[in-house]
Amino acid sequence: MTATQGDLAALSRYVFRAPRWYASLGFALVVAALAGVVAFDSRFVLEDAWQGVFFIGVPTVVAAVLTPPVDRRLGGQLTPNRASLLALVCELLLVVVLVVAGLVVLLTPLGQGFVFDALTIGLAAVFALRLLAVMAISRKSLLAASVPASIQTATVALLVFVYSGTMRYVEVGGPLVRSFLSRPTRGPAEFQAVEPLDFALLGVTCVLYAVGVRVFVAAIDRPWRRSLGVSVLDFLRGFIGHIAEGTRELEAFFESLGEEAIVPVSVLSARRSDGTEKARFVLPMIHPGPMGEIGGGNLPERVAESADGLGFPPHATAGHDFNLVTEREVDTVLDAVSRAHERIEYTETATPSRRTTVGEATVTGHAIGDSALLVATYAPGFADDIDYSVGLSAAAEARTRGLADVLLADAHNSNNGLDGPDLGHVVPGSQRSFDLMEATGAVADDLADAPQATLKLGVAWDETPWEPTDGIGPLGIRVAVFDVGGDTTAYVLVDGNNMEPGLRDAIVDSLPVDTAEVLTTDTHVVNTVDSTNQVGGAIDGDELTARIVALVEEARADCEPVAAGMATERARVTVFGNDRTEALASHANAMIGMGGALAAALILALMAVSVLLFFLA
Repeated sequence: MTATQGDLAALSRYVFRAPRWYASLGFALVVAALAGVVAFDSRFVLEDAWQGVFFIGVPTVVAAVLTPPVDRRLGGQLTPNRASLLALVCELLLVVVLVVAGLVVLLTPLGQGFVFDALTIGLAAVFALRLLAVMAISRKSLLAASVPASIQTATVALLVFVYSGTMRYVEVGGPLVRSFLSRPTRGPAEFQAVEPLDFALLGVTCVLYAVGVRVFVAAIDRPWRRSLGVSVLDFLRGFIGHIAEGTRELEAFFESLGEEAIVPVSVLSARRSDGTEKARFVLPMIHPGPMGEIGGGNLPERVAESADGLGFPPHATAGHDFNLVTEREVDTVLDAVSRAHERIEYTETATPSRRTTVGEATVTGHAIGDSALLVATYAPGFADDIDYSVGLSAAAEARTRGLADVLLADAHNSNNGLDGPDLGHVVPGSQRSFDLMEATGAVADDLADAPQATLKLGVAWDETPWEPTDGIGPLGIRVAVFDVGGDTTAYVLVDGNNMEPGLRDAIVDSLPVDTAEVLTTDTHVVNTVDSTNQVGGAIDGDELTARIVALVEEARADCEPVAAGMATERARVTVFGNDRTEALASHANAMIGMGGALAAALILALMAVSVLLFFLA
């Protein structure tokens, strides 16, 4: 990936699962009680806490309960979990405003009126935040979104109206109406300073803030529509949905950006003498991204689970432009795997491994019949993804040397995180791309001329005690040892996203075989917390090495004669598309940078206008 794509990948650290609605509301009531103790000054602490729950917590509960049905009645998509999370965030915003206003009153000559002015601005800010969220999630017009967005602000205003006795200024209704709508004796003493003008100012301020939200959305949305043909609100809706509910709405956004692509899917299968499958290497030329389990982020696990034997899903020579847009596309890939598996013609012979280094590229592999398994690495140098076209060219270079099918995997095993301008991306026309093609051709020449002997294969697997937060995915560590005429080669596959510099070399030097290579799957399930969560970054390298050495010994002991073969099919899938990832990353990063500055400028302008309104009033 590029540095720009790296910045976009870093957004994955914000991916989390929000608590259920009842947990959000429970926390909201606790916060409201604590705020009441700080904000109100009655004779008893518990009375202060109750007033906080009633005047701050109850509007939060009302907003959480009423917003989903009102929004859905207007054609929206807010769920109870999302509405509760939004109401809680708005309550916290309001509490912060009141606490700051209270501190200002204590430290300055300003009176209680300043607190209510601040409350008015806080309620308007709550309305604006809810308006933006509802517009993003439900994709409704400004007027339609204003109805559910106003619930929390309107509820607070109604309670203040009733318990401040503001009804006494209005000659409407009889004693019955006033008994319900005018209860100043039961409200906090601080509410006595409220006047009808405060509610008029609240309405004007809310309208002003709504205009600000509309200007903000239009400003950040225009570049997305002009360049990508989509709305930034679609992106926000999908991202919020993934945060609050774990929905697939973000995939719908990616699907609207996607382009159709035809990708090779290569399968190498080895079976025992009784016909049962012992191991299966599967390489669709797809990138397992963009993040978490969105799109093809969990592609390696899905591929491995589809195998009858022990599945090995190494990383293909493809970058983020070849991310699957939805998880449904994985099924299309698996269909191609099944078709390829059915066409395999098996042979019992293979060549000893061959390894060639040209420039920075090192390629290791075996010929199995008239096909070949090849693994490329740039270690000890730093590299990330190999461009799709570079991988296709390198595989074609091997086929011109007499090989029928080629499974060319990117070891993806040495990188220095997100440092540097290009993050080691191997692109067409670079020296590294020619190094890879020349090394692949040289290895193919050696394999074509090498004698073949009986192939023995042993496998081992350890799920490991580590979690995705440690940089290790659910597939753990998988080892395949090829033994041809006494020449042993170990292929170690770690379910992770690249490796810390130097770790690959330390592992290879420790293994009790003639030749070894370490690969990672590039799974993106490990990137839901940290976009650079590489293997060896969070776990001890010596402990990992010791576990791999034990697995290689186990695989050597498991070696037995097998018949193996390879076939390739093509899958028609929807991926991000050429340059789409870079464009999306650029727009998202610009939105974060410029959007923050624009939001700050609008907030300052709206605050200034609000203050002016209060002075004029």
